[in-house]
Amino acid sequence: MRHFLSFRHFAIAILTIGAGLIALPVKANDVSKSIPKAIANTLERNQIPKDSVSISVIEIEPSQDRKYSAKTVLEWRATEAMNPASTMKLLTTLSGLDILGPKYRWHTNIYTDGLIRQGTLKGNLYLQGTGDPKLIPEELAKLMKDLQDLGIQKIDGNLFFDRSAYSPSVMEHNTIDGESLRAYNVPPDPLLYAFRTLSFQLGKSRTADFIDITYTPSLSGLKIDNQMQLVDRSCDNWKSNIQFNLDPESGNGTSQLLTAKFSGAFPNNCKGVNYNVVALDANTFLTQGFAAAWELAGGTWVQPPIGKSGTVPLAARLLLQFEGITLGDDVQDINKYSNNVMARQLLLTLALEKMGKPATTANGDLVIQSWLKQNGLNFPSLVIENGSGLSRNEAISASNMNQLLLTARNLPAGDIFYNSLPIAGTDGTMRNRLMTQLRKFLHLKKKPEARIKTGSLADVRAISGYVLSKSGKMYAVTSFINHPNAWRGLEAHDQLLTWLLEDGPEPKQAR
Repeated sequence: MRHFLSFRHFAIAILTIGAGLIALPVKANDVSKSIPKAIANTLERNQIPKDSVSISVIEIEPSQDRKYSAKTVLEWRATEAMNPASTMKLLTTLSGLDILGPKYRWHTNIYTDGLIRQGTLKGNLYLQGTGDPKLIPEELAKLMKDLQDLGIQKIDGNLFFDRSAYSPSVMEHNTIDGESLRAYNVPPDPLLYAFRTLSFQLGKSRTADFIDITYTPSLSGLKIDNQMQLVDRSCDNWKSNIQFNLDPESGNGTSQLLTAKFSGAFPNNCKGVNYNVVALDANTFLTQGFAAAWELAGGTWVQPPIGKSGTVPLAARLLLQFEGITLGDDVQDINKYSNNVMARQLLLTLALEKMGKPATTANGDLVIQSWLKQNGLNFPSLVIENGSGLSRNEAISASNMNQLLLTARNLPAGDIFYNSLPIAGTDGTMRNRLMTQLRKFLHLKKKPEARIKTGSLADVRAISGYVLSKSGKMYAVTSFINHPNAWRGLEAHDQLLTWLLEDGPEPKQAR
């Protein structure tokens, strides 16, 4: 059994978060008010008006008292409210790390209304969630071992899911693009399992001319009906010729049997691709996933479980409290891979921890606003809708985002935050960016780098993060493009980052 301190809830008026008023002034010496010519030309060539772009660049400098300050290098419409897309995750993750601490862990409580007799739990299991954003198969396997360590080998009962930690409104499946089956649109869930996403792996068999299909996570009662044909064509647009359906079968009346049917054409040049889909309701997905995990651990059922929503009865007793991975580890996934639902659940966790349940995004917003104030930050244009950037309404200025990046360097969790950002040419959403440009610096002993959070929506492209230049200077850079041609803005953003890698306004000879 895993033990830890229970949640503490505080009123917003007495929040004790952050490290006090630590924001330092940004000096405005030698500020450039114009976009560098090469970048301006690229914007013009791609038909992106300069009045749809905002840019802020500051140079971050250590001072004698080991605090960082900064001077402004470039400002272009830097105080304008802009849609930041997924760069909004920087605010959510930094405030979360500072308020909760990087060692914070979510927990999932397991209750029962029955008794354990001769290895059999005769009674129901109640799962009560607090919003663990990464309750994945590997973690669920650990939970199963914890159950077995209590002397349980067989379960004679059903599953009930207590989601009272969240307000029902935040769990509604609303999207901004109508793509409800896409993994990036999964809504928050206090009992979120494996991002509620089925991931099918498709590829040509090594031993014969047919298509192998496997999937994760394991679901009890799911089988695959593979009717796809191999065709001789390139792997480009492989998804366009695939038809997928997930249909219930008539079963034994006690559990839901499911068939995932694939049909259509699959290119024989595809070496292996993932087809991710959100095709099951939350209760079915968790029921089938829990049942499969229990069976994989060697456990059995008297009969296949039926999963339903319900609150934990007052008479139920706690079997175990399961702790998930740390917030520090979760932030890596949120920022490097831009996981929307993990960011949304972190915002709700701030509300849950500091203002009690049920958690709402409005309360999460209040907690962050209080944290900003306590750290001496005034963000007048800030609009938080869900904390992930998957929103048409969220807004912040480039200048304020850079103030946030400067503040991060002075916080205890600043290095964890810094290391969570995607590295250009190496990992995350920046894995394939700036690869050619970075090759120019391979001869240097200390390689320059760009750690940049990216953001993209229809009509939005964004970058925000740190650039360590070839001379060792550190810059914070944020740029937003809000325009129908924003999708063409990648080249301009890469030019901006390259300009800073080369020491931008003050080029110096590399050592």
